[in-house]
Amino acid sequence: MNSFQTAADWPLYGMADDARPALRAALLAGPTALATIVALGGGGPRPVGTQMVFGKNIVSGFLSGGCIEADVEGHALACLEDGKPRRLVYGEGSPWPDIQLLCGARIEILVECIEPDDKAVATLLRLADWRMPAFWASDGDKRQCMEEPMAAWPGAFERAYDPVPRLVVVGGDPTALAVTSLGVQSGFETFLIRPKGPASPPPLPDVTYSRDAVEDALADLNLDAWTAVAICGHDLEIDHAALLTALPSDAPYVGLLGARRRLGERIERLKAAGLTDRDLAKLRAPIGLDLGGKAPFEVAVAVIGEIVATRHGQPALERRVVEA
Repeated sequence: MNSFQTAADWPLYGMADDARPALRAALLAGPTALATIVALGGGGPRPVGTQMVFGKNIVSGFLSGGCIEADVEGHALACLEDGKPRRLVYGEGSPWPDIQLLCGARIEILVECIEPDDKAVATLLRLADWRMPAFWASDGDKRQCMEEPMAAWPGAFERAYDPVPRLVVVGGDPTALAVTSLGVQSGFETFLIRPKGPASPPPLPDVTYSRDAVEDALADLNLDAWTAVAICGHDLEIDHAALLTALPSDAPYVGLLGARRRLGERIERLKAAGLTDRDLAKLRAPIGLDLGGKAPFEVAVAVIGEIVATRHGQPALERRVVEA
C-alpha cells in the first residue's frame, strides 16, 4: 500500500465521494480497509456515512479535510494486519488530544477489514451495477446488505446507497460540451447524445456518446430517479422529441436551453402532444440557476448547480417554468 501523505500537495484522492468504485478496485488486489464516519457531533466538514478506502496502491475519499486522514490510515493498516475493526474518536473525548479538529467537531469512525469474498460487499456492488438502491449495515465484524431497508442489530451502523447519479446531455455545441465536461468532473455517469453527429466521440474523458435518434437514445438509457437530462440541442425538433421522452420519465430533472420568449409556444406544443401538468412541473427552462453568465462554462456551472440543488431538495432554489 502506498502511504497516505499528510502533506500531499494535491489530494486528488479526496475528490471521489462514492467509495464503491475504489472499494471494487481495491478488493481485486486483496483485503481492503473501509473507514466510515458513524457519528458526528458539533458539525464537521463531512456528513455521517462518509467513507474512505485504503487498499493496495489505492487511497480514496476524505473524512475531515486533512485533520485526521493520516492517523486513520495508521489504524487502517493495523486493521488489515489483524483483521479486527476499530472505533476511532477524534475531538471531544478522543484519546489523541494532540490531533486537533479545526472545525471543533467530534468525529467517530468505524474502520473495518473487508475481504475480497465478502458477501455483503458483493451485494452492494451488484446493486450498484443494477442501478438499484442498497441498504448497508455493519458493526465491523458482521456486515449485511439488502435491496430493502432492514432492521439492524444493536451496535451496527446503517446507511443507504443510491445509484450513481447520471447526467444525459443532448447537443453538441460548446455549451453542451461544457455541461458534459463539468458533469464528469462532478461525479456524474455522463452521456452525450448528438443525433447524426460525428462518427468519432467527443475528446472528453469518461463520456458515453450516442449518435442515435434522441428518443431512441433516451429510451435505451431507461431514465430513472437518479438521472438528470440537460437538453442543449438548439434544434426545435430534436429538443421537442427529447422533452417528449424525458418529461414523462422518472428523471427528476429535465432542463431546456433556449430563449424565454419561445417557452410559451413550446409548452403548448408539449401539452398538445399529451404531456400533463405533472410532467411539465419538472421542466427547468431556461436551464440552470440564474447566475447571469452566458459563456459555456458559466452556463455549465449554473446547470450542474441546479441539478445538485434538485437532487438535495433545496426549496429556495426551486422555480417554475414560464406558464404558457
